[in-house]
Amino acid sequence: MDRARFEELVAEAVSRLPADFSDRMENIDVVVEEWPSRRQLESVKLKRGHTLLGLYQGIPLTRRGRGYGLVAPDKITIFQRPIEAERRNEDEIRDTIQRVVRHEIAHHFGTGEARLAQLEHREEP
Repeated sequence: MDRARFEELVAEAVSRLPADFSDRMENIDVVVEEWPSRRQLESVKLKRGHTLLGLYQGIPLTRRGRGYGLVAPDKITIFQRPIEAERRNEDEIRDTIQRVVRHEIAHHFGTGEARLAQLEHREEP
């Protein structure tokens, strides 16, 4: 898939977020990169055999105090090639992008990995 189409799917996933979330997203950029960097992989202590599909870097809303301001935007990175490597067609890629965007946005709102794992496990059929 070319980069422009992948970015369209990411923008679509962001636009499909419920208003309760999108209205409260502050000071955050969503970007696409081909692959995670070594530094990004090290920052999440990724276990062997796991792949990084997305990454939230920033200060969650739940940890921002009165002194929060004049800071660089938080960043959500969606990694194109790892997603494509795990999926067979555009529909599967779209579904994965939507799941990854929701997962990373949840980090922006202060939800940790353990809680997300519980919620995502519950969503599976």
